[in-house]
Amino acid sequence: MTTEVTIARDDAAVAAGRRVAPASPAASRRAHYPLISVGAVLLLLCIWALVTNLFHISPMVMPTPQALYGHFVAMLLGGYAGQPLWAHILASLGRSMTGLLCGIVLAVPIGLCMGYSRAVNAALMPIFGFIRPIPPIAFIPLVILWFGIGEFSKILLIFAASFNFTVLASAAGMRAVPEQLVRAGINLGLTRRQLFISVMLPAALPQIFTGIKTSTAVSWAIVVAAELIAAQAGLGFIIEDAGTFFRTPEVLIGVVIIGIVGLSFELVITLAERRLLHWQAKG
Repeated sequence: MTTEVTIARDDAAVAAGRRVAPASPAASRRAHYPLISVGAVLLLLCIWALVTNLFHISPMVMPTPQALYGHFVAMLLGGYAGQPLWAHILASLGRSMTGLLCGIVLAVPIGLCMGYSRAVNAALMPIFGFIRPIPPIAFIPLVILWFGIGEFSKILLIFAASFNFTVLASAAGMRAVPEQLVRAGINLGLTRRQLFISVMLPAALPQIFTGIKTSTAVSWAIVVAAELIAAQAGLGFIIEDAGTFFRTPEVLIGVVIIGIVGLSFELVITLAERRLLHWQAKG
């Protein structure tokens, strides 16, 4: 009976001029990718548990997953260094997001101007080209000397990292706009402002998002180094303080939390990119 109803529905769709599309093999494969990711994580946890339990590895070198979970629950209930665990997470998030957002807001317009104007690019590219290979942590002594050990110094390091990556990606995206699109817009009678907003900016957005993704990952990684500057709270502080006293479980917990938050950032930005750039072809 069910088969007859399905056939009748398909026949009705064809009769109405609608073609019934079969399920895409690519879509079926994509549905299995999350399961593969979860399976890979579970396999890694199983290997970790087997190695640490069978070979009796010292907890100071590598604790078992069970022991790490116990320490994590203890940190959730009792906090670390007199502060709740969520306070340390929020401290790191606040520093990272402040530096990142300030860097993106300033870098995107400057990068677009560099890609749009050869004169601006000629003036600024040597500066950014010089700064690009220098790791932000190399500026820690100078930042401390110039601005002290307060919150501004930590945020400034994160800002510098996110700004440099985003400005270069934005400039590259603007320069990569296909010439055919620009000429088509000119032939349609668009003004320079309309051409920039309607044609060039949308074409540059994919590379801008790539720069934002990289900047987000780098800024979240830099927060650990930034919190080495006399911080009293944050995930970087937990890692540094626990490492000083050889508390390996607390160090690993800080590392795991940093990884989970970083992965969450990546997923959120990817979702936003898919929503905003829905016109892009999906693989």
